[in-house]
Amino acid sequence: MNNIWQKLKKGLGSNPIMVLAPMANVTDSPFRRIIMRCGRPDLFFNEFISCDGLCSSGRDKLFKDLRFTVEERPIIAQFFGAKPGNFYKCAQLAQELEFDGIDINMGCPDKSVEKQGAGAALIKDPKLAQEVIRETKRGAGPLPVSVKTRLGYNKIEISEWIPRLLEMDLAALSIHGRTRKEMSFGPAHWELIGEVAQMAHPSGTLVIGNGDVSDLADAHSKARSYGLDGIMVGRGIFKNPWFFSAGGGSAFGGNSSIKTPLEKIEIMAEHISLFTEFWGEGKPFDVMKKFFKVYVTGWEGANELRVRLMSAKNQGDIKDILKSYNSMV
Repeated sequence: MNNIWQKLKKGLGSNPIMVLAPMANVTDSPFRRIIMRCGRPDLFFNEFISCDGLCSSGRDKLFKDLRFTVEERPIIAQFFGAKPGNFYKCAQLAQELEFDGIDINMGCPDKSVEKQGAGAALIKDPKLAQEVIRETKRGAGPLPVSVKTRLGYNKIEISEWIPRLLEMDLAALSIHGRTRKEMSFGPAHWELIGEVAQMAHPSGTLVIGNGDVSDLADAHSKARSYGLDGIMVGRGIFKNPWFFSAGGGSAFGGNSSIKTPLEKIEIMAEHISLFTEFWGEGKPFDVMKKFFKVYVTGWEGANELRVRLMSAKNQGDIKDILKSYNSMV
């Protein structure tokens, strides 16, 4: 079987598999290509996509979310939903589109997702969760199937929830170190992620830890301390797009603290260009604005520039603002 997880595995706790977490309206193809330039992870995920949507009459609108370039591989397709039959169909689609694997979201706490019985709501219905995995694997063919989930719903319940997942012979299990109730608040329970790893490894399922990873050194430390196969980085990428670069491996060097304002502005401008080219009118330009603080921060005058950028309505406005700013510095 062509198991990308096993191909990437480098040894328990040492040199972990580094993964960029799937994040809605963040980890699209333009952003993944920017991260590649800054210093790429070992594995990408796409933005999570609704199985029900892909199996509906409106599926064409969602197909662009599944696009990726060859350079972005290896890449995993992540789906959410609660209808096993639709997971079967989407797994077949992932095969056709030549993804390297399929991941099932069983951790998203968004109310609109949970209302469908999907995301973190599946923690409350292990029987349905298993059926979803079963049908995904049936449609996946040679592609490995993994799950991203949490430590429990309203409380820690790894002794009840995790074994039900491990019964399904998953390729990998990504664990956000909080319950659904905790959302993203409070410190992640890394010691419990370590317990999950101890539970999972006899089965051969790889365990990827997620939650409050501050930098690359912290990622390696957590992997060693808790016996993990990999580390998944989510919000940390907003503090440092060069997160995955190990001391000079990227186009601009390894540590975001040595990036000049010009270098940061240049990478932002490239991101905006890729976003505009890729999405056109298909996604509001305002989606890009959440990234401005990623790039425009850490120097005198950055806050003022960011305020001006937030008023932009398109790429043309951005160019005018940056041209004016560059003439002043």
